[in-house]
Amino acid sequence: MPDRGSWHRISAFGGTARIGFGRLTYDGPIGSRRCVLSSIDISQESLSSRDLPDTQVTIERALAHPKRFWWEMLIIVWLYFLYDVINNLSPVSQGAALRHATDILQLERSTGLDIERGVNDWLVSHELLGSILANFYNLAHIWITLALIVFLWWKRRPLYADLRNSLVMFNLIGFAVFWLYPVAPPRMLDGFTDVVEQTGAISSFHSGALAPAANQFAAMPSLHIAWAMWCVLAVYASLPRRGWRAAVWVHMVLTTVAVVATANHFVLDIVGGAVTAAIGFAVAAWFARSGRPAIARRRGIPAVA
Repeated sequence: MPDRGSWHRISAFGGTARIGFGRLTYDGPIGSRRCVLSSIDISQESLSSRDLPDTQVTIERALAHPKRFWWEMLIIVWLYFLYDVINNLSPVSQGAALRHATDILQLERSTGLDIERGVNDWLVSHELLGSILANFYNLAHIWITLALIVFLWWKRRPLYADLRNSLVMFNLIGFAVFWLYPVAPPRMLDGFTDVVEQTGAISSFHSGALAPAANQFAAMPSLHIAWAMWCVLAVYASLPRRGWRAAVWVHMVLTTVAVVATANHFVLDIVGGAVTAAIGFAVAAWFARSGRPAIARRRGIPAVA
C-alpha cells in the first residue's frame, strides 16, 4: 500500500495530475506511474480509489514550481565543490592510497578474487577491444547517466526527485570514503597496464591537462558501478519497453567488465560500489517515506493523512 504520508500536493481534474515531490512538481496525463522508491502510485485507478480532497494541498510556489532547474544545477555545483576539496588533498593521501590498494589486492589473493591482472593482460593483447572499453569507461557512465537525468526531469518528473536523491547519496558516500580511505586503482601498481592511457582514450583524466581535475585515488567504492545500478533502476522505473531494459543491463555488464579490465578498479571496489548504491537507495527511500513529510509538517504544510 503506498505511503500516503509522502503525498505533498495533489489535484486531479480533467484527466491530469499535478503532483509535487519535495521541491518539484509534475503536470501531465495520469498514467500507470509509480514512484519507485516511495511506492507512490499516481495511476487513474489509485487516485479514484482514495478519498482525496477536492482542493490541492499547496506548497509555496517558489519551492514547487517546475522551473526550478537552477536548484538542480546548484546541487551539481555543490557536489563538484566537495569533490574538488577532496581532490586537492590527494597528494597528501598518495602513500596511504597505494598501501590500501596493496592491502585490497592481498585480500583478494587470499580469497581467490584477484582476477584483475589476468583480465587486464587479456585486454591489453586485444588492441581494438581495449580502445572500445577504455572509451566506454571514460564516457559512458557520465553521458548515459546525464541523459537519464535529463529524461527524468522532462518526461518523468514524478520519478525525478527520489532518483536524484539516491544519486546524490551515492556521491556523498563515495566522497566520504575517498576522504577517509583513499585507494589507488590497480593501474598504479606494478604489473598492471593503464589501458585508458595506452589507447589514448577520449577525455582521459589519467594524464595531461585533465589529470589535475580528477581524484586519482578514488577506486573504492566504484561509483561507475553505483551509477550503472542507478541507471538500471531509473530505466526500470521509467521505460517499460524490454529493449530499453535489455540495453541498460548491457550497460551494467560492460561497465563491470570495463572497470576491471582497464585496471581502474579492483573486484572489491565493485562490491563497494554495489553496497554504496544499496545504502543510497535505502536512504532515499526513507526520505521519501518519512523525511519529506516531516519537513513538510515543520514548514506548516499539512500532509494527506
